[in-house]
Amino acid sequence: MDEKSETPMKRKKYEAALRELQVELCALQDWVKATGQRVVVVFEGRDAAGKGGVIKAITERVSHRVFRVMALPAPSDREQTQLYLQRYVSLFPAAGEIVIFDRSWYNRAGVEYVMGFCTEAQHRRFLEICPEFELFIVDDGILLIKYWLEVGEEEQKRRFEARIDDPLRQWKLSPMDLCSRSRWYDYSQARDMMFKATDTKFAPWHIVRSDDKRRARLNCISHLLESIPYEKVEREMAKLPKRLVERAYDDLASLEGLRFVPEKY
Repeated sequence: MDEKSETPMKRKKYEAALRELQVELCALQDWVKATGQRVVVVFEGRDAAGKGGVIKAITERVSHRVFRVMALPAPSDREQTQLYLQRYVSLFPAAGEIVIFDRSWYNRAGVEYVMGFCTEAQHRRFLEICPEFELFIVDDGILLIKYWLEVGEEEQKRRFEARIDDPLRQWKLSPMDLCSRSRWYDYSQARDMMFKATDTKFAPWHIVRSDDKRRARLNCISHLLESIPYEKVEREMAKLPKRLVERAYDDLASLEGLRFVPEKY
């Protein structure tokens, strides 16, 4: 592994680099729409590894009709009786879409296995069939890109403590997060088994160091852009039309007497 930087990235440098990458994400969006490409991006990692921040950085300047984020809740009673992969496949992209999974079918290899929500046999079976499932995805022409965000033990501890102390982030701290903290090495072993079984040539894992959130976001977006062979799509420069004045009237006066939100700020 390469040496990692010990100096946190400065905000100004980060924002400048992020803007450049987000411009390229818009170009990628145009290409995906024009070519009808289908893309699936999977984000996995330890709790508090920064998956949400990376996904937000990817999607905040693009259309949510093209970049669709899927963060599924725990399965319902009905879904628990379905084929395990069924509810994930139903969310896959149509032509011209990129679907981002904020956690995915790999729940079975991680939290479900560690917390005892699936049996040993179900876990073993998942690791056996997952490469076949992903080969089916790739063979159908879908681009499948998988990321694992790896946060260090000390940094995860710091982030959990920050969530406990900050009322704006307390909602991020779930009972599962606390369990993941106490079961650090169980999650490490589950991760290692997952990599061994599912890190394939046609659907490899890409590990993102995420102790520095800003660098992690930039590195991940840069890699995502490099992983997709997109090209710039020429678009016509828009021209702002003039207002039609044939039916002009005092449209502000017509709002008098209606309820406005109090301007407290």
